[in-house]
Amino acid sequence: MSATVQSSARPAGLRRSAEALAATLPPLLAEARHLAATVQLGEHGRRRAGMGDEFWQYRAAHAGDEARAIDWRRSARADVQFVREKEWQAAQSVHLWVDDARSMEFTGDPKRQAKADRARLLALSLGVLLIRAGERVGLADGIAPPRSGEVQLLRLSEAFTRPAGETDYGAPQARAMLAGSRAVFLSDFMGDPAGVEGALAQAADKGVTGVLMQVLDPVEEAFPFDGRTIFESMGGTLIHETRKAGDLRDRYRARLEERKERLRHLARTAGWLFTTHHTGDPAQGALLWLYAALRKGS
Repeated sequence: MSATVQSSARPAGLRRSAEALAATLPPLLAEARHLAATVQLGEHGRRRAGMGDEFWQYRAAHAGDEARAIDWRRSARADVQFVREKEWQAAQSVHLWVDDARSMEFTGDPKRQAKADRARLLALSLGVLLIRAGERVGLADGIAPPRSGEVQLLRLSEAFTRPAGETDYGAPQARAMLAGSRAVFLSDFMGDPAGVEGALAQAADKGVTGVLMQVLDPVEEAFPFDGRTIFESMGGTLIHETRKAGDLRDRYRARLEERKERLRHLARTAGWLFTTHHTGDPAQGALLWLYAALRKGS
């Protein structure tokens, strides 16, 4: 939906070589780092016994434990032998999909971020936090397979600053997701829900769990239109003119709530989580919710 067309300000192009690490950070990545730094987080929710480098806890030795696993210094202070366990540190893969369709370019206020800008910022900020936590992060469409490290953040930044797509509404891409991984889809989900349903079915077949975050402008929730109004999709393929826009408000809101309920149902069926974020709200809260939601699936 678009009553007022406002183009999203696109970040500057990115340096494609490793020299970018020593140069001025690309605007989107710099903003993402700043947002990530404002979110105070504890340790990532992956703590369990296994192969790793960081000490986690002592436990009493069991039959079958190797002698080299016993901490003799700690055992000398007790009547039992103790094994020094380390934190499980097998990195997990997280796939990101950010809708680049034209509908995401909408903002109801020139002073407010377009949906696309907010979605990209949240995705990249989440990538910063996950990579800091030792995870591998990539894109669900296969353009940037999951990797760790600073160079991967530059790859993601470059992918997120590509020009908008040609279609009015987007559909998630799930073909490149790894079995047993996690995923985050950010979109307004205003297109055909069948695309979301198909992507979640593919994800479920691969044992992928994740999050659907619907990003909406406050205008799209409130529908504050009255009188003669021309509604035009961002790509210009859909146009509707009415003389009594206010008469459509209740029906529009009901349809939007039906859409949200269907998305909730699809997410629940696939073992995913669903939420709605508004561009008029602070981005920090949405980022913290996303990170916590992924921790639950760890």
